[in-house]
Amino acid sequence: MIALSKKGSCSSQLCFALCAFGLALLGDVSRAVPMDDQDYYLQEISNRDHYYSFPYPGEEFFPFTEQPGEQGPIRAAETEEHPGFKPSKKELKPKKSNKKGKSVLETPPDCPPLGLETLKITDFQLHASTAKRYGLGAHRGRLNIQAGVNENDFYDGAWCAGRNDPYQWIEVDARRLTKFTGVITQGRNSLWSSNWVTSYRVLVSNDSHAWTAVRNESGDVIFEGNSEKEIPVLNMLPVPLVARYIRINPRSWFEEGSICMRLEILGCPLPDPNNYYHRRNEMTTTDNLDFKHHNYKEMRQLMKTVNKMCPNITRIYNIGKSNQGLKLYAVEISDNPGEHEVGEPEFRYIAGAHGNEVLGRELILLLMQFMCQEYLAGNPRIVHLIEHTRIHLLPSVNPDGYDKAYKAGSELGGWSLGRWTQDGIDINNNFPDLNSLLWESEDQKKSKRKVPNHHIPIPDWYLSENATVAVETRAIIAWMEKIPFVLGGNLQGGELVVAYPYDMVRSMWKTQDYTPTPDDHVFRWLAYSYASTHRLMTDARRRACHTEDFQKEDGTVNGASWHTVAGSINDFSYLHTNCFELSIYVGCDKYPHESELPEEWENNRESLIVFMEQVHRGIKGIVKDVHGKGIPNAIISVEGVNHDIRTGADGDYWRLLNPGEYVVGVKAEGYTAATKTCEVGYDMGATQCDFTISKSNLARIKEIMKKFGKQPVSLSVRRLRQRARQWRQQR
Repeated sequence: MIALSKKGSCSSQLCFALCAFGLALLGDVSRAVPMDDQDYYLQEISNRDHYYSFPYPGEEFFPFTEQPGEQGPIRAAETEEHPGFKPSKKELKPKKSNKKGKSVLETPPDCPPLGLETLKITDFQLHASTAKRYGLGAHRGRLNIQAGVNENDFYDGAWCAGRNDPYQWIEVDARRLTKFTGVITQGRNSLWSSNWVTSYRVLVSNDSHAWTAVRNESGDVIFEGNSEKEIPVLNMLPVPLVARYIRINPRSWFEEGSICMRLEILGCPLPDPNNYYHRRNEMTTTDNLDFKHHNYKEMRQLMKTVNKMCPNITRIYNIGKSNQGLKLYAVEISDNPGEHEVGEPEFRYIAGAHGNEVLGRELILLLMQFMCQEYLAGNPRIVHLIEHTRIHLLPSVNPDGYDKAYKAGSELGGWSLGRWTQDGIDINNNFPDLNSLLWESEDQKKSKRKVPNHHIPIPDWYLSENATVAVETRAIIAWMEKIPFVLGGNLQGGELVVAYPYDMVRSMWKTQDYTPTPDDHVFRWLAYSYASTHRLMTDARRRACHTEDFQKEDGTVNGASWHTVAGSINDFSYLHTNCFELSIYVGCDKYPHESELPEEWENNRESLIVFMEQVHRGIKGIVKDVHGKGIPNAIISVEGVNHDIRTGADGDYWRLLNPGEYVVGVKAEGYTAATKTCEVGYDMGATQCDFTISKSNLARIKEIMKKFGKQPVSLSVRRLRQRARQWRQQR
């Protein structure tokens, strides 16, 4: 200011404007900084405005408006090209020109959700006029948020106003100028009550004090709300508005209920290089991948593209068909695709058992692209993993359900559209209940029916044609029995946690109870290996997705202690095969907007790789006879662990174990048993623990007698024959 005055180049008006601008900045900072630090409850009840405050006509501000037909800001994600995975020319080709010669793009750019459902919008950015109680505060007014079973005071399923009058509101602070384009609403998630808003107004502001309503030629626009509590309803604004704050003002509600809402706001944040808060929280990726949602045809095409780029390490195959006849495609990644290599473990990722949990599907598609690219680039970590592991990626177990969710869109499918198969079956819990068979056998030790602690056979009733079993489930079981998988992860959505078996409680009188497997210590490590390398799962500062806070277990949970489920894929895999399977919940939002995929990939990329590497932890080996031939179906046991595994067709095996010293035993029908001590180190790489066993004496005798076409004859019969011969000779 002094320098400017000396030069005489600063007028009094300009100086005044600069001072006012500086004070405004200071005022804005002073108001925003304490917001993150103050106690949440106090922040929630001490709102900036009185609950019925609305601007006077003279106080209305005039937000920037975008007229229909104007081109809005184009995001980098919409213009960036991906040389490695370019869309086809047909996909980029615009629709045929109309009579006026104007070209119309097939998928016009639109504004994504601000992130209420994904938690990108923090609790401190949500405010409300009043709240019925803390558990129904503004922080619970997020699209698709789920209430706890008891709907207690802390975790309920919506924002609910403290009064039922037309002066209530819920407000979102975008913390920067944003082009608002639409609003999505739901009612309250509840087992016991019915509450939703049937109409509402939308208001915007730049300072949270002067508000203006969305208007048209007739006056304030009254948007039509919900007609029930779960199906999302989208309303686009007549003209996009640019402001910092947006407020929803309910005008009518279900007559037998009260004002309760869950919502998401659609908007494009405007570029602001001076906004440190935004730049600090931005997440970008340098990976050149195809970040979009792929329908069935596009998924198949992407698999072909990966196979074409990396034909020497990939193979596309299918494991069966869905109820509607769609093939369940998988991609194999290995240095010798199409064959099992002796001594090389097999790993699998599957996703989409619930068709509407789309993030896992896209993560697997991104993973196969990434591994192909990194292998071609010579990344030593990826090259080593591919050369020493046979990896199977099955992105869509339930393509019929996905198709329903895809048609609705990323924000409009609600919590459950597309979850089940075409015939209404939940694939994730559609497997045989082998837990009950095992536990009944263990509890009744004198029972004639003995059940082994591993490779428990599938009950006959389950195999019958009349059993309620999805065709997709049968296809997965056949796949699991055909390939000797060692480790697997099924990617799910709606939470941020890794769940490990057992998923079913042992006591029939409980719905939640920690129920460990004999390999509990191994499963806990496997779960932690994923959670600890995820960007958010073990972050103590992050907000719980819905009702459960998994931070006390570092982002992991025993399935049965969360909620009991009979016939889960995890329990079945453990008790029927050699494979250790875990459920990996990769995000709060089951079906995030396409713009969120790069960040979700960054959140999960390292975890996906680290978890695959765990297949090389423990012991491995080959069980052979004295002639060097592999012995199939030999039983491998570990002292102190009441769960065995079996060798494959070539006599090779893999046993996941944590670091330590173990007494390992092997036995096979017709062979002598053997034991040895094997030590598992902390370095990555399984310890080699081979066995050579010889045939038992009884097996040798049977083999010799069979070879010469004779059968053993008892001594008493021989003596009788001798006496008969002597008697005939004497006569």
